[in-house]
Amino acid sequence: MSNRGANSSSALLQPSMQQRVGRVVLIATALVFLAVFLLLPVAAVFTQAFSQGWAMYRDSIHQQDVLSALRLTGLVAVIAVPLNVQFGISASWAITRFEFHGKSLLITLIDVPLAVSPVVAGLMYVEVFGLHGWLGPWLSEHNLHIIFAVPGIVLATIFVTFPFVARELIPFMQAQGSDEEIAAVVLGANGWSVFWRVTLPNIKWALLYGTILAASRSIGEFGAVSVVSGHIRGLTTTLPLEVEMLYNEYNFTAAFAAASLLTLAAIVTLVLKKSIESATGVHQHGQEKESES
Repeated sequence: MSNRGANSSSALLQPSMQQRVGRVVLIATALVFLAVFLLLPVAAVFTQAFSQGWAMYRDSIHQQDVLSALRLTGLVAVIAVPLNVQFGISASWAITRFEFHGKSLLITLIDVPLAVSPVVAGLMYVEVFGLHGWLGPWLSEHNLHIIFAVPGIVLATIFVTFPFVARELIPFMQAQGSDEEIAAVVLGANGWSVFWRVTLPNIKWALLYGTILAASRSIGEFGAVSVVSGHIRGLTTTLPLEVEMLYNEYNFTAAFAAASLLTLAAIVTLVLKKSIESATGVHQHGQEKESES
């Protein structure tokens, strides 16, 4: 009797032929989409970049304009990402640990860069800091250059990237709660001690994940930077802008060589994200085991 029940339950658990066919179709569809929209374009970038050999690729990368664009891209990321990290920690801590007027408005404003087109964001900065903008005459009188200069590129990059850290930390800190921080305060710890010894170790993986996303977006940002940069070669062109300019000049090998650097940055980002997800999963699994024991 028990064997008959076990056989019937195992038969129910086995997928039917229709389910197997559906599963195969779904997997095949996903693989086809990945091949067409991801793998083939990535392969095309590297194929075109190395189409004339390693020597030409190396010479294309070492062009003065490409190196200047690469340095500016790194400089913008080095400035924008730490500021985004500071804002993300401050905003997420305020939102998840305190109640105050305008809290819902702050949460809404954090999402604005995700809803606004980057081109529109660049135009907003031109309207504020441009020569004929709200602050343009005052900036011109004091010989301060924001638009068509590096500060404008930094401001536009900060705008389009600042939601990433906060958006990773807010739900994580809400789910985590504040019991450990309250216990530390009860035991006599001050605010800085609570942050460095309790809060920061607990949010380190989510913080690192958001930082990587912000860095990746800052490196690859095109729309907002294109509007505020002025496309002054060697001065205000980041690597994405340099790729466009090289391509428009029919210098395809150099354009794809520069694009391969952005592609490599994206691949590194994906690897880091996967590593963090794996480390976070292992850490959470270990915590679950400890709580069960």
